[in-house]
Order: sequence, then C-alpha cells, then structure tokens
Amino acid sequence: MAELLAGIGGIAAAFGLSTSAGLNAYIPLLVVATVGRLSIITGWDLILLRQPWDALTSWWAIGLLAVLLLIEMTVDKIPAADTVNDIVHTVIRPAAGAILFAANANVITDIHPVLALACGLFLAGGVHAVKATARPVVTATTAGIGNPLVSVLEDVVAIVVSVLSVLIPILAAMIVILVLATVGWLWWRRRKRKRANIPG
Repeated sequence: MAELLAGIGGIAAAFGLSTSAGLNAYIPLLVVATVGRLSIITGWDLILLRQPWDALTSWWAIGLLAVLLLIEMTVDKIPAADTVNDIVHTVIRPAAGAILFAANANVITDIHPVLALACGLFLAGGVHAVKATARPVVTATTAGIGNPLVSVLEDVVAIVVSVLSVLIPILAAMIVILVLATVGWLWWRRRKRKRANIPG
C-alpha cells in the first residue's frame, strides 16, 4: 500500500512539475534542484534524484538556474520581447518538462525513461503552446499593458504548482487538471461562438 501511494504521489509530482515548466522552465527546475540539495544536506527524503538527474542538485546548476530564471522573468514582462522569449523557449520548456518528469525518483523506476520523457515533453509543450498563442492576443488587446500582469500571474502559478508538486503532489495534480479543464472549456466555448457568428 505504501509503495502504491508513493507511486501515485510520484506521478502526481512529475505531472505538476512538468506542466508548470510549460509556463516557466526554470521555476520548477530550480525548486527541484534546491529541494534536492536540501534533501542531501538535511537527510530529508522529499526529493531523491538519481543519476544523471542528480547533477541538478549541484551548486553550479542551482546558480545557473537562478540566473536564467531572473533573465526569463525580466524579459517575459516586456511586450514584443516576451514573444521572442516564447519562440526561444519553444524547445527549452518542453525539454525542461521532459527532464522534470523523468527525474522524479518515484516515477523513473516505475515508468520506462523514454515514456517518462515523452509525457513531460507533451505536458510542458502543450502548456507552452497555449501560453505562446495567448500572449500575442494579450499584447494586441491591451496594447502591451497586460503583459507584465499576465507574466506575474504565470510565475505565481508556476511557483505554487512546483512547490505543491514537491510537498503535496496530489493537490498539485488536482490544481493542474482543474486549470487545464478550465482553459479547454474556455477554448471550446470561444470556438463555438466564432462558428455561430460565421454565416452558413
């Protein structure tokens, strides 16, 4: 029973972390790296990264992720620059999601590494695609004024989901499912309205 719960928690954590990577690649990576490092120092068993993923817990990796996060959070709040940033991160965010899904210690032993990487790639890539599509709309409809606000909201969501994925993974997975379902419903509703306005 304990192994089953650990497996479910591991999948939920991997799901939450890789999904939040679609919003910001470096927030969940930095959370995992920092908590993994603290687990090594304190002996806590929050995150135990196995090779080769344990390289994330090195001080140089944590420092690099912190610098990249500062750059990402700054550029993502500037209209037009955020669109270029999204184009650059079309590869980085899905890759981060794949790494985060595969790096989860409880998942990598239960799921084939290639499948774990593909799941993370799909989750982060899907969220990134929605973000990259929505951001130019925000820029056009608010003359760029809404970009910093939307970016801050995305960062907050990524932080909350990443931290919850480590501490309370089931809750994080439930939040992600709820958000994705809401976004899907809004997208479906918008398409339905557009079709209704098109003359037959």
